[in-house]
Amino acid sequence: MSESDKSISPIFSGSQLIDLQLSAKPKPMSREFYQEYIENNRAIITRICRAYADTEADFQDHFQEVCLQLWRSRDNFRQQAQLSTWIYRVSLNVCLSLVRKKEKQLLPQEHADRAAVFSLPEANPIEAQQLETLYRAIRQLKQADRAVILLYLEEKTYEEMAQILGISISNVGVRINRIKERLKKYIYGGA
Repeated sequence: MSESDKSISPIFSGSQLIDLQLSAKPKPMSREFYQEYIENNRAIITRICRAYADTEADFQDHFQEVCLQLWRSRDNFRQQAQLSTWIYRVSLNVCLSLVRKKEKQLLPQEHADRAAVFSLPEANPIEAQQLETLYRAIRQLKQADRAVILLYLEEKTYEEMAQILGISISNVGVRINRIKERLKKYIYGGA
């Protein structure tokens, strides 16, 4: 038995260990899961991933990782909150984790060169430009503030935001007002 086999379970041996390893193999994602969790919540997942991605490739990686994590943690959804709230929380945690991981890998000059440039799927060019400007400003915010403003843009109630973020309702209101002011400065100048 190899050292890695021992770490799985030292009390199993032989065919029992093989059965244990085979049963741990993940099942493929079902169409029903994909439709209910991913497709029905695509807008939420897309907005979060776009806010934390610097490039189109980053966006695709974030989106894929969120989908994978939703699949892996589907049994953890206890239905104490709305499905969209749980998906938002998982998506946000995945994106924050990926950003932290990437931050550790970047050299100082790469931090300065990260200008987020990727196409937004909008038909109206003026609207696409406004969205790009907004996302560029949002990406200048601290990670925690990005989460707050994204929930606000999703038109979540203060109560839903507080539940997702784990902060008080009054704190949500204060943070939103401060973030709006910062975004105005980023977009219209003065920052």
